[in-house]
Amino acid sequence: RALSSGGSLYSDVNAYAWRFRSALPQDVAELSRLLTSARGERALSYLGRPNLLSAYLRYFLPWNLYRLCRLLPALDIPLAAGDLITDIGSGPLTFAAALWISRPALRAIPLEWRCIDQSGPVLEAGKAFFAALSGGGCLWKIKTIRDSIDGRGASGGRRTKTPQSPARAEKPAALVCAVNVLNEMYSGAPRRDSDEPPRGAENAAALLERFAAPSGSILAVEPGVPQSGALISLLRGSLIARNRFPAAPCPHSGTCPLPGGKNRTGKNRWCHFAFETEDAPKALHSLSAAAGIPKERAVLSFLLTGAAPKTENSGLTARILSDAFPLPDGRMGRYCCSERGLVLAAGSKNVMRNLHSGALINAAAAGTEQRDPKSGALMVTL
Repeated sequence: RALSSGGSLYSDVNAYAWRFRSALPQDVAELSRLLTSARGERALSYLGRPNLLSAYLRYFLPWNLYRLCRLLPALDIPLAAGDLITDIGSGPLTFAAALWISRPALRAIPLEWRCIDQSGPVLEAGKAFFAALSGGGCLWKIKTIRDSIDGRGASGGRRTKTPQSPARAEKPAALVCAVNVLNEMYSGAPRRDSDEPPRGAENAAALLERFAAPSGSILAVEPGVPQSGALISLLRGSLIARNRFPAAPCPHSGTCPLPGGKNRTGKNRWCHFAFETEDAPKALHSLSAAAGIPKERAVLSFLLTGAAPKTENSGLTARILSDAFPLPDGRMGRYCCSERGLVLAAGSKNVMRNLHSGALINAAAAGTEQRDPKSGALMVTL
């Protein structure tokens, strides 16, 4: 068309670009709907549609990077030269990009990557994005594998041209990660009339362990919604049964005090962590607002496991889970997870407000045990 119409190519491209930009908020909103309330309408090849892929790369990718870059610097993930990282459901290499951004010391370590996803276009977009991010001379060797992972096998239980999927033929990984993918494969909300969620968590644990070395780490990160929190809790139990014990966020290997579902007051209680987003790019906030999905806080649920039980510290070690809230005596409180179950830590306003979600605290064991009458949590004072 451009060749036959003389010099109209420039104007045609500008018109197309304008239409594309103007439709981006609607495309983001539509993709969000397909990823949440309308999952049943989503085809397996949904990211093969250019408008939805673009919406993913311009909205979901940067927000996922934001969450991961807040989380990863705090995690103890031992990696050495030549180690393999297997990323299941990698999308546009989100985890690799987040690790590159947030853990710059790892850039000097030659690592091998196997990034597995069922969408060819999203993997190609990820390779281009990571190449632009890392520049020349990257020591990481990243191999992308187009394959379907659904817990029945690396090829989804379907017949393939080769007797073994390329994703399953790799050496055991020092780190296996699954970011925002387990919720798409397994239900996270327990139902009284079905054992599907526990079985789904067991299938997820088997899938992750299949790729991991005996001493390797497993990292699962999910949206911080109640269903994902319940799935993470079930996954934790399944991995403990396989002698893969929590390294974070759990400060213990005992029973999970926040398995999801309603508590005694009828409120949802699940393990999740929230971060304020005031330092996120303004353009990203503008796109979020235009799509009707404002992001004042970024929320996630996650689990990192190692190969050995955590060594418990003296006293009571607890992980802060909630925001600070006022208590009747003028102090502030925050809910925490500990080996003794749910804990309500109380302290002065200055102390409690200066602690952040996810921080570890240590408290001396109380002489007389007291329980919060509202939640049943063990009460400790900072």
